[in-house]
Amino acid sequence: MSEPQMTAPAVDPAAKRSVRDLVRAAISGWLGTALEFMDYQLYSLAAALVFADLFFSSENPAIAVVAAMATYGVGYVARPVGAFFFARLGDKTGRTKVLFYTILLMGLATTLIGFLPTYSQVGILAPILLVLLRIAQGFGAGAEISGAGVMLAEYAPAKRRGIIASLVALGTNCGTLLASGIWAILLFAYSEDEVIAWAWRIPFIASAVIMLFAIWVRFNLKETPVFEERDDVVDGKALSRDEAVKLATETNDIRTLEAMQRKPWKAFSIALLLRFGQAGNSGMIQTYLISYITVVLLLDRSIGVNAVIVSSLVAFITVPLSGWLGDRFGRKRMYLIWAIIALIVIVPTMLMISSKDTVQVFVGYVVLHNLAVMSFASLENLTLPELFGSRNRYTFTAMAREIAAIVATGAGPVIAAAWVSAVTGSFIPIIIMLMIFTLSALIAAIWMPEVAGRDLTDPRDAI
Repeated sequence: MSEPQMTAPAVDPAAKRSVRDLVRAAISGWLGTALEFMDYQLYSLAAALVFADLFFSSENPAIAVVAAMATYGVGYVARPVGAFFFARLGDKTGRTKVLFYTILLMGLATTLIGFLPTYSQVGILAPILLVLLRIAQGFGAGAEISGAGVMLAEYAPAKRRGIIASLVALGTNCGTLLASGIWAILLFAYSEDEVIAWAWRIPFIASAVIMLFAIWVRFNLKETPVFEERDDVVDGKALSRDEAVKLATETNDIRTLEAMQRKPWKAFSIALLLRFGQAGNSGMIQTYLISYITVVLLLDRSIGVNAVIVSSLVAFITVPLSGWLGDRFGRKRMYLIWAIIALIVIVPTMLMISSKDTVQVFVGYVVLHNLAVMSFASLENLTLPELFGSRNRYTFTAMAREIAAIVATGAGPVIAAAWVSAVTGSFIPIIIMLMIFTLSALIAAIWMPEVAGRDLTDPRDAI
């Protein structure tokens, strides 16, 4: 059986959309992803800085931090369920309809967190309500960033997919920056007592503004040209498997017949490992490391938040550069390069952070975050959709992302908090976990085929 064709089609489906359509799709994907990551960064910073005091009761501060991180991880439990539900719907009825629903659910859940009562007010009901909203937030977010990546990949010209799809990663960066900026302002403008008493609610409630704007942008957004070009899509809806096989047999559509016979485990495994590496590093660096700086190193709360802000600003260069390099030299080669560099810098950057010197903390965090998280994120948002065939692209992309995330990002900060506490503050467990996550991405990069410029209308997986 022949391997899938890697080159772009003679007529790029992206040519059927105007520049205005592409810009609208790019803004839509960027906004939705920015909202998702702002929501999650708002919570992760709140979990690291104040939620242990607000929603959990424990005489041991370390145990309260573990509980707050566990609640952070609960959101990732709901994400695979939401990913499966919404992504399957997106493969059947189109990407843009589903992305409208996901952003609405995700945004409402985040806003409502700002209205929750605390443990001192209602006792055990407070963390229960927080967990429920985290589940709702995760259910909507499970298909959001995957859908945004798929949408931009299917909208963008074949030779410019990397740089355009990197806007999704810029959305993650913008969300992280905005959330961190809001927290930095709160910590500067209000005393610690005021933040814990009421000011922590401001960023969650204010997130509703971005949600409403994103919904407006997505309203009447045209479906992706690749979805409309699929052979198994009739009148805007995908045929069932039996119907698709029957049509392919009648029209002698060899690609579709081959796709129905192929097993997706190779492409899915590669996607899973790539995502496991990026998501694991993200959870460790963007969530747990902030808590480590504050609780274990006993540095001022503002240092970790400000380090995230500086790193997010630097990522405005890292993300598009990584996307452009992926277009120029290929996804496989750039994954290999970034993974090797990330492995090299883990130990020296952690030594810098653990020195407690403010300048070294900032430099170490910025270097580690950009090389081990943001460079991967830029490539990931395009590479995962390119690995899969057109019929199940959204479903497999979303499931690979979220299954890896629940293991890596959901469990990683919890394991790190417990492990570091058990070894009385040593940073060695952090180094070990970062190396494990980065090695998984390196292994996947060695295994994967080159997918740059692939025909996204092809129903077959890339491997």
